[in-house]
Amino acid sequence: MNISAVAKLARVSTATVSRVINGTAVVSPETAERVRQAIEELNFFPDVNARALGSGRSGLYGLIISDITNPYFPELVKSFEDIAVEHGQDILIANTDYDPKRMEACVIRMLQRKVDGVAVMTSEMEDQLLRNFNSRQIPVVFMDTPKAVGEAMIVRVDYRNGVEQAMNHLFALKHKKIAFISGPLSLSSARVRADAYTDCLSQHGIVARPHFVQEGDHRVQGGRDAMRRVLAGGIRPTAVLASNDLTAIGAMGALHDAGLRVPEDVSVIGFDDIELSAYTWPALTTVQVPRRELAATAFRCLYQGRDEQGAKRQTNFEAVITPKLVVRQSTAVA
Repeated sequence: MNISAVAKLARVSTATVSRVINGTAVVSPETAERVRQAIEELNFFPDVNARALGSGRSGLYGLIISDITNPYFPELVKSFEDIAVEHGQDILIANTDYDPKRMEACVIRMLQRKVDGVAVMTSEMEDQLLRNFNSRQIPVVFMDTPKAVGEAMIVRVDYRNGVEQAMNHLFALKHKKIAFISGPLSLSSARVRADAYTDCLSQHGIVARPHFVQEGDHRVQGGRDAMRRVLAGGIRPTAVLASNDLTAIGAMGALHDAGLRVPEDVSVIGFDDIELSAYTWPALTTVQVPRRELAATAFRCLYQGRDEQGAKRQTNFEAVITPKLVVRQSTAVA
């Protein structure tokens, strides 16, 4: 079975069938429906390699993430894949586990598969790796960096704004002794959140106690260990802000182990609003990062980043995604 048979059954040219399959030009809805019916009736499966050669596009987009075990990332992956499927495209997922060597391997996989674009949801990528994409005219969009990176497009989460919302919520509840558990400070996005926490305290005339600020690893055990270090410092905080929800869940576990109640003794706020956060006990107050909006904006950047012949368009794009505080039961008056 070949494309000519589909064209004959649908009463159109082979070029029109190619346009419908590749999505490279506008075809009337009626014509497109006839082509799709012919494809289904003939049980025709287009040759994706031939598609790539003919259109200059592979129909495949890369998504590089940091930690597939963190529920935040599968939720992001699902949103990104849903949007790609809506556009008739496929995705290739790679997980770095915060390891620079794995990042390099991920980039090589993307290049070997001739992806049409790459979305990077991890803070750091070496300049040389980015140049590999640029030299091959492959659009790149970063979703977890506070500043421009080479020729890459940016979809930036306003982490500072999210931290300010969380801190203002705690200040409104009369909290002054507020601890903070950061992510790995080797990540630029973690440093932005840590700096925002310190600035918020300063604006309210509060000096952070050294043991109130601990570095975590964005995982549950890291949050538990960091919270234990906070409690071991002597003076107990009345609230703790964690850099993500897994860290907050770990902190809640450490507080429970110490015989402390959330929120009666210590209020806890997370960041991300993963699905699990609504089902902890108590339900976690957190800063929601709208992942559907984040994924849709990133995919749109990539999808529009190449022309019909597959050449990279000159782009200089930055979008900002604003988080939103979701108040649940893990926070209360100090």
